[in-house]
Amino acid sequence: MWPGVLRAATTVCPMRLGVIDVGSNTVHLLVVDAHSSGAQPLPAMSHKVVLRLSEHVTDDHRIADSGRDQLTAFVQECQQVAEDQGCEELTGFVTSAIREAVNGDEVLAHVQRSTGLALSVLSGADEARLTFLAARRWFGWSAGTLLVADIGGGSLELAQGMDEDPDIAISLPLGAGRVTRDLLPGDPPTQGALREARKRVRAMIAAELRPLAKAGSPDHAVGTSKTMRSLARITGAAPSSAGMYAARLLRRVDLQEQLPLIARMSVAERGELPGVSSARAHQLLAGAIVADATMDLLGLDQLEICPWALREGIILRRLDHLE
Repeated sequence: MWPGVLRAATTVCPMRLGVIDVGSNTVHLLVVDAHSSGAQPLPAMSHKVVLRLSEHVTDDHRIADSGRDQLTAFVQECQQVAEDQGCEELTGFVTSAIREAVNGDEVLAHVQRSTGLALSVLSGADEARLTFLAARRWFGWSAGTLLVADIGGGSLELAQGMDEDPDIAISLPLGAGRVTRDLLPGDPPTQGALREARKRVRAMIAAELRPLAKAGSPDHAVGTSKTMRSLARITGAAPSSAGMYAARLLRRVDLQEQLPLIARMSVAERGELPGVSSARAHQLLAGAIVADATMDLLGLDQLEICPWALREGIILRRLDHLE
């Protein structure tokens, strides 16, 4: 045995990392204890605020000053929390709400001037790839060819492949918040609005399905995101109190049974459903329409819910680059 090789193989380099995820609905700081040795990153704490940046977008597609200032203040708050928690490194990234805003670069420059932290802009394809990486690490190689569907606030990501980097990575402007804002007015929306939303969502997904259709059926289909978890919960999946390792499925037949019921509910009534927070109740219906369309058009009977998603993918990629 070579002593130097043995030491290299058993050396553990722990570090506490913080990641700020600026989504269309929430801004979320996740702190994890991570190791470059390949050990599982363990969550230490999380801190988030429902900012709903997508609702601070003006008619001319600009982030309003109110949204910019609230984002800046919360990033500063996250920096203090990360320092208090002993983070050695803090990174941050933004997704569709700022990526697609006309003044997105100005908003990011303002945040950096005020906080000293440069937030990275992820493309939709990068979101899909990093979420896929998280799911692959969670389920492992035995899952075979993996298909991952993630419904965020601003976009829907689809990725498929048999390695850690997917062969196909697609991003569509079909997030639950965006579909709610653009296609589902009213509380509850009218039957006409529901039909039009369903038609538009399915047409947009169908137009991008050729690469996935050519790739063939996956061995394992996965859903990630808070929206997917909420939909799985209202259709009978285990509650969060069962822990992150409990198997949770979102079955299409169950979702199709619940969809008409959700459509007739007000936002307040949806907020009373198990696993649905009041902050996200308004976009539950849109998420259900997108999830149903995705599963139906891809011929998926069910999705297994993965507790890891984009934030964990960012952390895993960072760990891969540690010396």
